[in-house]
Amino acid sequence: MTIRVLVADDQGMVRSGLRLILEDQDDISVVAEAADGVEAVALARELRPDVCLVDIRMPRLDGLDVTRALAGPDVVDPLRVVVVTTFDTDEYVYGALRAGAVGFLLKDAGPTLLVEAVRAAHAGDALVSPSVTVRLLASMRDRVPARKPARPLSERELEVVRAIARGHTNREVAAELFISLSTVKSHVSGIQTKLGLRNRVEVAAWAWENRVVNYGAP
Repeated sequence: MTIRVLVADDQGMVRSGLRLILEDQDDISVVAEAADGVEAVALARELRPDVCLVDIRMPRLDGLDVTRALAGPDVVDPLRVVVVTTFDTDEYVYGALRAGAVGFLLKDAGPTLLVEAVRAAHAGDALVSPSVTVRLLASMRDRVPARKPARPLSERELEVVRAIARGHTNREVAAELFISLSTVKSHVSGIQTKLGLRNRVEVAAWAWENRVVNYGAP
């Protein structure tokens, strides 16, 4: 199955570069490009791409507002948004994840990580640039009060949550906990239901906010 991608960035050279990298893959196709946030929202709603790559700083509507419009808490049928930016700041990352993004990638992360981020988003996983994952998720601990789940998580579910919070994919969680991939997916689904969350990034944020995992944990 071909992964259909929308690329939103106000710099034409960047859009062309991202397109070249992505369309060099047999399973990825760029179906549209947008030069500003308003155009990005309109094209995304019209075409319903599998993954939207969105820059932070764009005219008319910035990347955070675009993410919120396409994947925010009030969106009934959210799209999968990966924020791609030059700017490694706590506010941008935190804002993107809270707005509904399923990934956050720095532009200097390289072609391999870009492709992995698109595939991870399409598969329901999440990918945040390794240089920002733990530091920025950990910073969430002091931003909001702790929230208890409607139903308590089992010890196994907590193990899965901790692994997700450290940035592990489903396959890595399965290998770490010596369980099958399907079992991991079942746990993730159950965790999201109990916590009232919609994706793995929100689960990771919940883990840091509620001190389920400690800063610097392996």
